Amino acid sequence: MARTVIRVHVLDTTNVMTGTPPVPKWKNQETGERAVDRETGEPLFTVTLFLMEDERAETMKVTVPQSGLPNGLHPGRFVRPVNLFAAPWARVFNDQLQDGVAYRCDALELVQTPFLPQEMPAPEGAVA
Repeated sequence: MARTVIRVHVLDTTNVMTGTPPVPKWKNQETGERAVDRETGEPLFTVTLFLMEDERAETMKVTVPQSGLPNGLHPGRFVRPVNLFAAPWARVFNDQLQDGVAYRCDALELVQTPFLPQEMPAPEGAVA
């Protein structure tokens, strides 16, 4: 079966912040078998990210290979995903359709200074 993979472009004005430390990804948690990259055999980790742009924010879990995790990565750090891809998936489990999108990137780069939008006017009726 063909697998659909879609490149995700993150704008320069998008702030991406880590919400969790990297967590090992498991192929089979009962047996203790770790998930690894199919091509390199490298262990995979999951990191929760907050994407913030304009006046909205989204939460997403992203799979990252161990070599793509920088030193100093912890919750609250601003990062830039490198080569971010989305892979839609679907499966039937207990006669119920489940679907979603899996995200993966090659690496997370630490960002020293997040994008700061120009000052926005106060909402109408707001007291300064």
